[in-house]
Amino acid sequence: MDCRVVVEAAVPVYDVGTADEAVRIAISKTGEMLNPDLNYVEINMGERTCPHCGESQEPAFIAADEGLVALELEMTVFNVEHDEHASRIARKEIGQRLRNIPLEVIEVEVIEDDDEDDSETDQHAEDDENDVLPEFEDLLDE
Repeated sequence: MDCRVVVEAAVPVYDVGTADEAVRIAISKTGEMLNPDLNYVEINMGERTCPHCGESQEPAFIAADEGLVALELEMTVFNVEHDEHASRIARKEIGQRLRNIPLEVIEVEVIEDDDEDDSETDQHAEDDENDVLPEFEDLLDE
């Protein structure tokens, strides 16, 4: 089974004045830490909500020219036994490159396999091979 895993990261940034600047720097910093080994991880702004009123907030918190930015890192994990297995793999892979950055798995989605479509495609390929092989053998006999 394959799973899409979304991990939230709290990325610290320094010498920033606005939330937009903090987000841009955090995305750049995170991309540098993940690349080239994990260039398939998608980096997006995180979504924060007020725990009391439920209102949406900026993904960055700024105080004294320093910020903490919520980012969502998304990756697909292949051939796992169950969703918790996918979660552990994603945390380990991302966590090895993002040292001292807190991570939390916020979503694991099972990706549906198209086994039926694949088996039909395989059957058509076998039929095509059977059609081609006799002609090839005829050419070898000549």
